[in-house]
Amino acid sequence: MKQKAISQDTIKNYLEYLCDSFLVSKAMRYDVKGKKYIGTPSKYYFTDMGLRNARINFRQDEKSHLMENVIYNELLSRGFNVDVGVVPVVVRDENGKQLRTQLEIDFVCNQGSKRYYIQSAFRMESEEKRQQKMASLTKVNDSFKKIVITGEEGIVHRNEYGITTMCIYDFLLNPLSLEL
Repeated sequence: MKQKAISQDTIKNYLEYLCDSFLVSKAMRYDVKGKKYIGTPSKYYFTDMGLRNARINFRQDEKSHLMENVIYNELLSRGFNVDVGVVPVVVRDENGKQLRTQLEIDFVCNQGSKRYYIQSAFRMESEEKRQQKMASLTKVNDSFKKIVITGEEGIVHRNEYGITTMCIYDFLLNPLSLEL
């Protein structure tokens, strides 16, 4: 099979066509600390998961990606403007050298004066995974609500950093779930 090169402009046009046809939605990247949109690649979510699954013949069953897409669609249906958050951080490598990196917040949701930072985590089976999912939220130094939505059943609770954790069912079934 021959490999063919597709230009970036062609891919950009196809993505715009898919957005214009309402098959996918585009989430822009937003620098949370700098309070501005950035030009790094956007994320795209399917507006209809049934059409998506039918088109790919149900071959891809990555539950974490499917859950993230469902959360995105629910946030849009609740009237939020939804972006993907980027939090720039400085870390030190094993030699003590400072490195600039970015942490991602799955969703920065805005509606009037309300803002929520939301992480999607299908499973948080270890403390390491829990820390990884919460790292970006703990680096945001404002008073807006921070939430982790998991695929695991459990009670809604808030940790010592004020981060609320709830299960996907609580989120989807309660229209006021973001206020819990």
